[in-house]
Amino acid sequence: MRDIGLNKFSLLARSAFAATLVAINLAACHHDATGEVGTGALRQNHRAPDTVVLEDQQLKNVQVATVQSVQFVPTVETLGYIDFDQDRSVPVFPTVTGHIRSINVQSGDVVRKGQILYTLDSPDFVTAQSNLIASAGTLKLTSAALERARRMLEIQANAQKDVEQAQADHQNAESAYRSAQGTLRVFGLSDADIARILERHQVDTELPVRSSMNGRVTARNAAPGVLVQPGTGPAPLTITDATIKWMIASPGETDLAHLQVGQAVLVKVQAYPDRTFGGRITNIGAAFDPNTHRVAVRSEVRDPENLLRPQMMASFRIETGPPSVALAVPADAVVRESDGTMTLFVTPDGRSFIRRTVDIGYQRDNMIAIVSGIRSGEQVATRGALFLSNALALQSQ
Repeated sequence: MRDIGLNKFSLLARSAFAATLVAINLAACHHDATGEVGTGALRQNHRAPDTVVLEDQQLKNVQVATVQSVQFVPTVETLGYIDFDQDRSVPVFPTVTGHIRSINVQSGDVVRKGQILYTLDSPDFVTAQSNLIASAGTLKLTSAALERARRMLEIQANAQKDVEQAQADHQNAESAYRSAQGTLRVFGLSDADIARILERHQVDTELPVRSSMNGRVTARNAAPGVLVQPGTGPAPLTITDATIKWMIASPGETDLAHLQVGQAVLVKVQAYPDRTFGGRITNIGAAFDPNTHRVAVRSEVRDPENLLRPQMMASFRIETGPPSVALAVPADAVVRESDGTMTLFVTPDGRSFIRRTVDIGYQRDNMIAIVSGIRSGEQVATRGALFLSNALALQSQ
């Protein structure tokens, strides 16, 4: 216990000795030419509270700007991300079960409506073509038989019932033919495709799967040889109109009253800092997230050059009211103090800086509106304002 007490006494003695040396060194090193003692770089002359007076050397680190009137537009700003417009995305499923034989496009390719995207080996497709050819032949025979029965009835070479039977056979054949045509249309074949099958009297072993729209391949989830089925995800390919993107933002509760469907939005992404993309709000979520207390707001953003990519971080800005004029200063002139207040450092002579508490308003680009606490034409510190705040805190100690 005695050793511990001696160690504590020794530690306190060394600390006191070190503090005395620092004080002596500061006093010795900071005498100015007039013989006055300074606190490092700051003069210790008698002055008003909340005032910092700088030496010539320190003034090089501080810039001054004039308080001026600036036009501000009330805005809501928040962050979000880019996504494909899901209302303009189409999963390209096959209409029949089969194995993929070939894929003609890659992810990112631009495609046109009607373009063949991939082909399938499908027994059902072969059967459907065979039924078409057979039903077309049967229809031709029954048409001829009906015509012959009518002629024979005219010369009384047969009975009315023979004509009626021939007519019933013809109707059945016509129904089967139309059904075979409909099945192939469900498979995605056009009337021209059906006409070619009938002209050649040959079946195709590959079923072409075509694009139903102009767009871009945004997902590819299959390869040759893979078995695919209608409606069983994921779709082998997805086609999207990429000229319109979604921007999903998450503003807070205080911003909700200023938002409505149809409002114009301005979107920026880090990949293109000098570009602004325009769009409009198309949907506002019905409920807030219970964890973040934010609501999902969806906007359609025009992107004809396909510069935006899904999951890009983006900023979202909406003008919510008419412009107004207010006194403003550069953003780096405003200092948030430790107690949360906002302050400026006003200078009447370019050397002494007086801290003044202010209320801030809107921010536009690099300017912040000052609601109260400042007058037009006054000079305030911009670059170096934080240094002045720290210097004042040291001075008050």
